[in-house]
Amino acid sequence: MITTHAYEDHGHAQYDWLDTRHRFSFARYYDPKKMGFGALRVINDDRIKAGAGFEPHPHRDMEIITYVRQGAITHQDNQGNQGRTVAGDVQVMSAGTGIYHSEYNLEDEETRIFQIWIEPNLRGVQPRWDTHTFPDEPITDALPLLVAGDGSAPLAIHQDARIYGGKLRAGTTLTHPVNGPTYFVISQGEILVNGETLKEGDGAEIVDIAAVEIQAQTDAEMLAIEVPRH
Repeated sequence: MITTHAYEDHGHAQYDWLDTRHRFSFARYYDPKKMGFGALRVINDDRIKAGAGFEPHPHRDMEIITYVRQGAITHQDNQGNQGRTVAGDVQVMSAGTGIYHSEYNLEDEETRIFQIWIEPNLRGVQPRWDTHTFPDEPITDALPLLVAGDGSAPLAIHQDARIYGGKLRAGTTLTHPVNGPTYFVISQGEILVNGETLKEGDGAEIVDIAAVEIQAQTDAEMLAIEVPRH
């Protein structure tokens, strides 16, 4: 079954430095029908103004993944980690026993990110942070694996989850295996998923299907977030 969610239907909050859309209940946005998707708890679509960002704040026992769509995000934390992640690349943070971090847009343009939170399968782990640069070329045959909990991807998290993603040229068709509940989110462009139209900012919950056909109607960019059931 495929359940689609239009960008316009997501929760919305506007601040002087941040324009954000929430796919699930978050902060002041609450919808009892949108509390998460399996172990997936947050997918926020954040637009951060140049020179602004999330000031130092704490987290614990959460796997936090940031996919940069435009611009760059600069990370710093109390574990001594710091780094800059640019558009098309990904950073991960395991909050574990507790971490204090900031995320700033130090660029001269707006930065756009998907902020993804996944509940861990191990609590009280040593906090960690990592980032990885991925090839920028459009894919032709399969969505590459970006993040996984079993060591099979360039970036690791503490959960039996997998995040695939990449760019597709218009006209590309591929089959994506669905090995568990999966949430598609479209970063740009328009695709068909088993005939269902998804455009920039839209999402889709996919369950009880062995595989889906993805057809890029335009040049597009997307993520597929596979998580265990709860």
